[in-house]
Amino acid sequence: MQFEYDIQGGDFSSAGKASSDIKKILKQLNIDPQVVRRIAVALYEAEVNVVAHAYKGVMRVDLDAQKIKILLEDEGPGIENIERAMQEGFSTASEEVRQMGFGAGMGLPNIKRNTDEMHLTSVPGKGTTLEMTVKF
Repeated sequence: MQFEYDIQGGDFSSAGKASSDIKKILKQLNIDPQVVRRIAVALYEAEVNVVAHAYKGVMRVDLDAQKIKILLEDEGPGIENIERAMQEGFSTASEEVRQMGFGAGMGLPNIKRNTDEMHLTSVPGKGTTLEMTVKF
């Protein structure tokens, strides 16, 4: 099964819709609740990162009997230093985003912690690509 979601930068009222949809589908497929929780956390964090930092993005989800693969591609400022961005507490979120309760610098570390595989690439000034896999 494949799904695709467009994510609009700055649209915090819709942040989490794609991850919520995928979570419902996984529950309907009777995937282990612990695994569903891990996937939901990683998806939500990734989705909010696009909303908070990029102009727009797309989430593509590929689901089979053994695993879920997620690809997020965004158009935005990109990440200058991926190693630094992976450190807990590091954030480039604006003050406005922080006041809404986002941008604590835990998104990427939470994604890494909740996935079996994570690959992050970025071109400053162009955008970021995040690939995640969780095995069932």
